Parts: sequence; structure tokens; C-alpha cells
Amino acid sequence: MAETITIARPYAEAVFQLADKAGELAKWSEALARMAGIAANPDMLEAMGNPRLTADQLYGLFASLAGEAMFAQSQNLVRVLIQNRRLSLVPEIRDLFEDLKNEREGIVEAQITTAFPLEGATLATLVADLEKRFKRRIQPIVTLDPALIGGVCVQVGDEVIDGSVRGKLASMVVALKS
Repeated sequence: MAETITIARPYAEAVFQLADKAGELAKWSEALARMAGIAANPDMLEAMGNPRLTADQLYGLFASLAGEAMFAQSQNLVRVLIQNRRLSLVPEIRDLFEDLKNEREGIVEAQITTAFPLEGATLATLVADLEKRFKRRIQPIVTLDPALIGGVCVQVGDEVIDGSVRGKLASMVVALKS
């Protein structure tokens, strides 16, 4: 996995510099998201590995699926990736691009794991509290895990805040064994 990220990084950095210079970070973000979905599709992965498809045929297939995501610069990116047999790296390129974009915009992702779905106001309050604590804008990514029993577990960068019932019970078990 680390190898694909290492290969994808120069592409992501080049796209980020191009998008940043043109003031098109949002446009590229949307295009890369669309292209990553297409590149990760099992049928597309099979087509990428098909030696009978020429580069032009593969480009035509990809472009027909991408639709509006294929503006002039993204077309060039796709052609370069196909030429270098790296089209399958688009999801990693997208992830690295989003990391660079978020860093530029002062946004940090927060992985929020909760036992129950968070309502709009509750999520907004939690995000506001996290923004105060980390002094940055927070982009929440919420996942459900009924095993938490209740509460939430938040991961921002390498910091974890475990406010789950499961986490508190585990702490109590450790304290009682001591």
C-alpha cells in the first residue's frame, strides 16, 4: 500500500499545484472524486488490465464514464496516467490531493465513530466543540459502530478522544485489575 502512495504522490502534488495556481481546487476535487470512483470500479480495473485495449480505447471508455469531470487538464492527467500504466492510482491521487487541499484550507478531518446516528444539531455542536479544541475547521466523517454501546470516539490526526461507553468500561476493568 505504501508503494502505491509513493507512486501517486508526485501526480497528486502536480495536480494540486496546477489547481491551486488556477484557483480551481474545488473543481479538481469534484473531478478527482468522480474519476476515483470510476477507476476503483471492478469492471474498469478489469479493462485497465486488458492487454487487448489500446491506450486510446481505454481513454475513450474512461472519458465516456467521467462525463463533466473530463475538462482539458483532467483529460491530460488521464492520458498521462494511461500512458504510464498508472490509471488505477486515481483513488490514491484523489486522497493525497484532498489532504493537500485540506491543509491549504486549514481543515482537518475528524473520524467520529458513534453507536447511534448523530442528529444535525448534535453533530454541529460536536463539530463546534472540536473546532474550539483543535483551533481548525473540522471535516467530520461519521461512522456507526453499535459495539461502542453509547457515546462517541473521535480521532483527529493521531489524537484519539474515547468518550464511548465501551472505552469507559475498558478503563474501569483496567483500574479494577490494578
